[in-house]
Amino acid sequence: MSTSIDPESLAARLGTANYPPVQAWKPPIKGEMALRITRDGEWMYQDSPIQRPALVRLLASVLRLDSDAEYYLVTPTEKLRITVDDVPFLAVEVEQTRTDSHQSLIFRTNVDDIVAADSEHELWVARGSQATGPLPYLHVRAGLNARITRPVFYALADFACQHRIDGQEFLGVFSGGAFFPLECTG
Repeated sequence: MSTSIDPESLAARLGTANYPPVQAWKPPIKGEMALRITRDGEWMYQDSPIQRPALVRLLASVLRLDSDAEYYLVTPTEKLRITVDDVPFLAVEVEQTRTDSHQSLIFRTNVDDIVAADSEHELWVARGSQATGPLPYLHVRAGLNARITRPVFYALADFACQHRIDGQEFLGVFSGGAFFPLECTG
């Protein structure tokens, strides 16, 4: 089952992204940019939504989370701090692929990153407030995470099974050879 938005298979697009080497670039901080990524995944410049998806994808490709827990847009010559309310991306689609002994859950983000949950791209659930309920997340790349949207989280429930970890039963999903509980474990 997929919460399909794009008719092209996510599995076919997995591993095709080519990102700039932002982790290798070491420019000095030049200041702040009036760019904010809202909790709902909207990219705002000077409190106005950025309407061009291609521009948002370009900005996302040079986004970096540094050791100071701040987000920056980075080029070889400049580094601008931006504001991120929660995490920079949303997981908006999931597709399940299966072979005889292997299952993968492949996600698409709101900026078209394609990621398969596995030991390098972990999926976890944080405890939210009473109003929000559980908050599921997925590691996308280089410290950047996506919050899994409610429809995608419901789709994950369709793939869920019980699995025993350290003598305790958890409801969760398998992907890329790893098990990910769909409930808060911490």
